[in-house]
Amino acid sequence: MQITAAMVKELRERTGSGMMECKKALQETDGNIDVAIENMRKSGLAKADKKAGRIAAEGRIAIKISDDGKTAVIAEVNCETDFVSGGDDFLGFVNEVAAVALENKPE
Repeated sequence: MQITAAMVKELRERTGSGMMECKKALQETDGNIDVAIENMRKSGLAKADKKAGRIAAEGRIAIKISDDGKTAVIAEVNCETDFVSGGDDFLGFVNEVAAVALENKPE
């Protein structure tokens, strides 16, 4: 079966994966998008399992104090590289984790 650009585009939109990964998945499944998605999901689980044992030695710490000054939170979020820990998205995530923890007061 001919793998068209529209098929690759649809698979990319549905999975958020890269263009070449989507094209390869479609080629392996003879153009069946649903099977390609299932295979990509299984492959992603295998990749995640391989990464599970890796050490996340970098990261950031955020401190949030309530407006009345009676409650505070220190949140540590780790990642694998210093490159990631310095990114705006990661810093925003760490601050959001601390804000949610301060708001919800988990034990």
